[in-house]
Amino acid sequence: MRELPGKLRQATGPVRVVRGHDAGVESALTDKVTAERDEELRVVLSEARLVKDEFEIAELQKACDSTARGFEDVVRVLDRAEATSERYVEGTFFLRARVEGNDVGYGSICAAGPHATTLHWVRNDGPVRPGELLLLDAGVETTELYTADVTRTLPVNGRFSGLQRRIYDAVYEAQEAGIAAVRPGALFSDFHDGAQRVLATRLVDWGLLGDLDVEKVLELGLQRRWTLHGTGHMLGMDVHDCAAARRETYAAGTLEPGMCLTVEPGLYFQADDLTVPEEYRGIGVRIEDDILVTEDGNRNLSAALPRRADEVEAWMARLRG
Repeated sequence: MRELPGKLRQATGPVRVVRGHDAGVESALTDKVTAERDEELRVVLSEARLVKDEFEIAELQKACDSTARGFEDVVRVLDRAEATSERYVEGTFFLRARVEGNDVGYGSICAAGPHATTLHWVRNDGPVRPGELLLLDAGVETTELYTADVTRTLPVNGRFSGLQRRIYDAVYEAQEAGIAAVRPGALFSDFHDGAQRVLATRLVDWGLLGDLDVEKVLELGLQRRWTLHGTGHMLGMDVHDCAAARRETYAAGTLEPGMCLTVEPGLYFQADDLTVPEEYRGIGVRIEDDILVTEDGNRNLSAALPRRADEVEAWMARLRG
């Protein structure tokens, strides 16, 4: 590899290079590459990663299994996190990632209380308080550089309050609808549409959108005030894998066996949102799993972690003794 830049300087003819990875290679090819050719290569490589082979699927499963153990580690030390901060949660998960893999696949989001309403809260310096929720979005990256991407929203004291459970159950129902839509031949957008419909229905049921019906809410996209983001993305060597793929092969494409994606609906009520009743403010919930498209439907690679509210409570009680 050390000799490669020198060899490339002697090369003749046009060359394509994936930029941003090796400054030596790029400098050796200054007169032999074009932005247009490089972009073509970036797109082709991104699309080649859309369908995973058996090795890649095994790596993603390994990443999910380690991630599940990392979440268990966090639950076991929540009492110590309460005495310190979100940093204790971050450090606990990081230890698992470094022991069993290469690293975390992305900056862990350890968002307690109202921080859970910030989509990418990575400061992780706030308090962890009983009675509030902890939104933990984290993934182990394997030594082969494949990453999991999983989120669970956990009651810090081990039990959801009535309103927390109502919001959590709505997100769980939306995720169930999204996962059910993941199958060969389905549009990539189908799982997002299914999850958004459930969330819009619950927001209407709770009276947060006046007298509008669900169809009008979806037509206007009003539910997105509280859902904030898309429902998922491809997963693999990058946490947002295949990002350079053409729209027609990815966002507007159809699902095929071997594709792996996240399904991650959420509801987020900002602490200063005066459009919702006060008791909703500062509550954020997301549930995210890594879903493999199979020949006959899908498989949840992160199914080792419970999702349903009562199962989450029982799991936490068992781990905390």
